[in-house]
Parts: sequence; C-alpha cells; structure tokens
Amino acid sequence: MIFTTRFAPSPTGPLHLGHAYSALLAADMAGTAEGRFLLRVEDIDSSRARPEWEDGIYDDLAWLGLIWETPVMRQSERIPAYRAALTRLWALGLLYPCTCSRRDIAAAAEAPQEGIPPAFGPDGLIYPGTCRQIPNPASPLPNAVLRLNMARALRTLADPLVFTETGASPEGETGQIILSHVMLLADVGDIILARAEMGASYHLSVVIDDAAQGVTLVPRGQDLFTATYIHVVLQKLLGLPTPTYHHHGLIRDENGKRLAKRDDARAIRLYREEGKTPADIRAMVGL
Repeated sequence: MIFTTRFAPSPTGPLHLGHAYSALLAADMAGTAEGRFLLRVEDIDSSRARPEWEDGIYDDLAWLGLIWETPVMRQSERIPAYRAALTRLWALGLLYPCTCSRRDIAAAAEAPQEGIPPAFGPDGLIYPGTCRQIPNPASPLPNAVLRLNMARALRTLADPLVFTETGASPEGETGQIILSHVMLLADVGDIILARAEMGASYHLSVVIDDAAQGVTLVPRGQDLFTATYIHVVLQKLLGLPTPTYHHHGLIRDENGKRLAKRDDARAIRLYREEGKTPADIRAMVGL
C-alpha cells in the first residue's frame, strides 16, 4: 500500500530527539512504500509561534536528510477552512458556547457527586456540562469557547466507531480499535473545538488539515492516542476519511521522563553543534 504520511511540528521551541524520531519514522514509512512525506507547520497559536523556530524546523529536518513536498502547509493560513467547519457544526446544532474558566471546571470536579472521583480525558478534566443546557444564541458569543455536544453528536453516528492502529496504545492496544458511544461520553465528553484567541482547537484543525493533505497514515507519539478518539468523531461528523494511525513509543530521558520542548539539552541543534551526525541521531532514537 502506498502511504501519505506527515510530520506536523509547532514552531514554539527547538526540535528535540522525540521530534526527530517522529519525523524520521514518518519519512521512512512513506519511503518504504514509495509514498509521500509531507510537512505541516502547526502555527495556529500565534502567541507562542515564532518565525525563528519555524526556520529551525526546516534547517534541522534538512540536516537529518529529510525531503518534503512544497509549499509547506501552515495552519495560520487555514483559518477560513476551520471557520467553515465550525459554521457547519453550529448549523447542525452540535456546538454550544461555554464561558466556564479552568477554575470553574476544577471547582466542579472537586465536588464529585456520590463519591465518584473526577474523570480525566484527552484534554484534562472532562467538562461537567455546565453551559450545555443554556439556550444557544443566534451566533456564537465573541469571547466564549465552542464545545462539541458529544451526546447530541453521537446520536448522528454509528455505534461503535472504529479506527485502525498499526502501532500501539500505551496499554498495548493495536489493530481495530473500537470506540463505543458509552466510552466516548464517559472518557472524552464535550471537548473544546474553538477558542477566541486561536479560532480553532488542535483537534479540529488537525482533522481538517490531514484530510486536505490526503494523509492516509499518521505516525505520532503514544501521548496522542486518546486524542484519536476525538479525531475519529470529528472525521465522521464532517464526512472526512479516517487515516490509519501508528502511535509509537516516546523518547524518554535517563529518568524515564518524556522529552518536551523545554528540554533544550536534547535539542537537535545542540547535538549538531557537538558534532553528531544524522546517523548518530538515528541510532540514538532506535532507528
């Protein structure tokens, strides 16, 4: 099978070994099948994205020997597509505005009913539905986030939903992953699809962009496995294809901690300055 894979970093800091692993794996998987390897810059968070970090992404990936198609898709240029999807979901009655703060949600979670502990989903504490019963205005409130009414959305979809996993979840799940409506309501809930300052959430933008680029195989870290539950729901609601997913193990430090952009000591640019080669990086990440 010929795959179209992608690597989609955010220009909010230096690329580290974990990024190198994801990028190299995506390129290798495409190359093995004589497929396409695409690059997408997820710069929708303008408060954190920086041109110098975007330039660094291109420089580090080229140094690693990767070649990608141009022009590179950039999320900041895709806002109309995200707005169109939000308008469609709003018209279907599947969104509602939410004015709850993180403190409000945390306070609600600290007072669980009948001794039930607070539940966590892909985006942290699962929203208790405080704003769900408020009648929707004719159009979204300007300073409100927009949430997906998960229960209402699932009533329009088959039960269960399914996606194909060729890697594994952190618990070792692989193959056909079954997503029941009961699980999605309990473990995901009413997730945010738009914020006033960003226009669209990661979940909405990544689904729309993967479809626009024709991505058929998504290699990414196991930390995003449960986010796939959201992505499959959105793909079905918007009539978009569901790619095959390949969630890989995470690159960790000697203490078992997952690498993040704050771990500058693991930055590719520093290894380059120390005289490491692309082959050294491949060996360091197990490729």
